[in-house]
Amino acid sequence: MMYHAESFAKLGFRTYLIGYRGSKPVPSLTSLPHVHLHYLPEPPTFVGKVSFGLSALVKIVYQTFSILYTLMFAMTHPPEFIVVQNPPSIPTLALVWLVGRVRATKVIIDWHNLGHSILALKLGHAHPFVMIAKRFEKIFGRSAYAHLFVTEAMRDHLVNDWNLVGKMAVLYDRPPSHFHRCLPPEVHELFIRIGPSLKDPVLKDFLPKPNAPYSTEFTTTSWPSRDSRVSSLHSQINMPKLREDRVALLISSTSWTPDEDFNILLEALALYEERARTVNDNLESSSLGKLPKIWMVITGKGPLRTMYMSRVLKLQEQWKFVRCSSLWLEAEDYPLLLGSADLGICLHASSSALDLPMKVVDMFGCGLPVCALDFKCLPELVKDGRNGMVFKGSGELANQMEALLKSFPNSARLEALRSSLREAAKLPDALLSSGSVEGEWCSWADNWNRTVKPLVLRDE
Repeated sequence: MMYHAESFAKLGFRTYLIGYRGSKPVPSLTSLPHVHLHYLPEPPTFVGKVSFGLSALVKIVYQTFSILYTLMFAMTHPPEFIVVQNPPSIPTLALVWLVGRVRATKVIIDWHNLGHSILALKLGHAHPFVMIAKRFEKIFGRSAYAHLFVTEAMRDHLVNDWNLVGKMAVLYDRPPSHFHRCLPPEVHELFIRIGPSLKDPVLKDFLPKPNAPYSTEFTTTSWPSRDSRVSSLHSQINMPKLREDRVALLISSTSWTPDEDFNILLEALALYEERARTVNDNLESSSLGKLPKIWMVITGKGPLRTMYMSRVLKLQEQWKFVRCSSLWLEAEDYPLLLGSADLGICLHASSSALDLPMKVVDMFGCGLPVCALDFKCLPELVKDGRNGMVFKGSGELANQMEALLKSFPNSARLEALRSSLREAAKLPDALLSSGSVEGEWCSWADNWNRTVKPLVLRDE
């Protein structure tokens, strides 16, 4: 939604971004003129201490009044467009539907997933609350000025089953242009900045020690000859390089919710540990390429984090080749970590089987190959064997990790996936917009300008 707001602001719209406090907005958004941030008040703290039914009711009532007041009165001039992402559905879809009619505002719904399918993960598809949520979503989401869909599968399902009314377009998620593959100097600066995070006791004696002044666990520097004539201490350091003895950095981003089964990842890491011990202890297999140590970094916050990370701590007490850490990064550092990593892991299963994981979009934007859990419409994003690998269980994931990391940091198979991502990013805009290359890569701005800009600037 921040990217939507940024795109509208760049077209000259006075743009209001309405939501709850949390992570800092991306700097590229807040630096634009005519952008206004409006924070909604949080529900009372006691809500989290009562039963699900009562807390849900209190939240809905609280959100209804706060959102309705903001859209009707805090915004003194009726907006031309309201863009709302679904989910959440209740009460937001009904409120923007009402405001759209009262204030003659055009509503654009960005269908990222189905709210009732997420609720079903907790309550089951047959639960009365889920049935009510589905009916609510269908009634208030059916009619809008425009519908944006994250996948073709989502569009086809909603058009055929819900008979949507309004303009329709598939808008694949894409990262902003500043997401990119990091050069060694950027990797170097990042790990100097997040150095305190590497002091975790579980990483002691696991990551290689800095081997020179101003070096890090992943990069190295060297000093020039004595006759070099430079003006400052910082400039006397040669350009940082990636260390040949570095561990393989793997990344998984998550909101720690039930639609991502981290048991799959833990089992795969355990299998990799066994295979690394076998391969690396067998001298005869060295010609086939040894397996590197893995540092698995999991980013994000969520309700299941504590449970899974407590399990990780117990498991890795016996591990020699694998470590797993949970990090929380600011918005400006997140793409740098992705751009510094060697392989991404995605466990998103999709509650509806109709959406696509944004984390993979971010990883591809940073030139990072991905191993992703298979589900119905994943091929719209991940091309198995071309820009990533698709797995169905922990055994397949462990096999893919072994195949891609063998002989690291000089893995031919991993480099082939990286090369495919680089080539897709170079495709000319005219070729992409013509549809000649289905599903290939481009930036958020290119994709939004082709898909949404004609909807909001066209003459009526």
